[in-house]
Amino acid sequence: MSFTVLIPARLASTRLPDKPLADLGGKPMVVRVAEQAERSGAAQVVVAADAPAILDACAAHGVRAIATRADHPSGSDRLAEACALLGLHGDDVIVNVQGDEPLIDPALIDAVAALLQKTPAAAMGTAAHAIETVEELRNPNVVKVVTDAQGLALLFSRAPLPWWRDGFAQGITALPTQPAPLRHIGIYSYRAAFLRAFPALPPAPLEQCEALEQLRALWHGHRIAVHLTPQAPGPGVDTPEDLARVRALFA
Repeated sequence: MSFTVLIPARLASTRLPDKPLADLGGKPMVVRVAEQAERSGAAQVVVAADAPAILDACAAHGVRAIATRADHPSGSDRLAEACALLGLHGDDVIVNVQGDEPLIDPALIDAVAALLQKTPAAAMGTAAHAIETVEELRNPNVVKVVTDAQGLALLFSRAPLPWWRDGFAQGITALPTQPAPLRHIGIYSYRAAFLRAFPALPPAPLEQCEALEQLRALWHGHRIAVHLTPQAPGPGVDTPEDLARVRALFA
């Protein structure tokens, strides 16, 4: 199937300024992400940039990039503008790969893109893998997802999911096994028509409470298909400490 990878890249970052341009083995991080995405089956890989410096860095390394507005309130708004600029519409499939995932597995990109073909009822696709420790389950920075029998998301939350009533009676000391808890991976596929309409949906109370944008889709009745991968993704980069760890892999 044909699909487009879009990589939103924003220069401003609270915890790591100029993050897309951070050097990883002689190349900017956003270029490393694009190179991984180009190893997938995508028909095209495009960086949606908010600053001339990102456009210049991409051009210097042969990566296609387009200029988007700097005042978008979210990554989804930036992606919607990129769809319009590229003339993507209707059932065209877009995969959103985050610009701070230089170790993203190309096979995961392909799998998330394929979800929409396999699951016509879904407006979006995403991925998850099994949580392996109690610490992960307790951690509010680890987003959990539970799915139905068809692999469609029922809920995303920062809280421990599922809540094991009997097993957690004396505290969270072990993992439930049926169903096993799942960690959400922040990669998404969309049909272009839905992505272009998404920013116009009113923000959902649950989305605002949890600070999880994907809950807006569920709140308004749209389904999200979930690909279960046996492997955890490579580390992303959100802090200077993350950057140091990932830099060591490119040394």
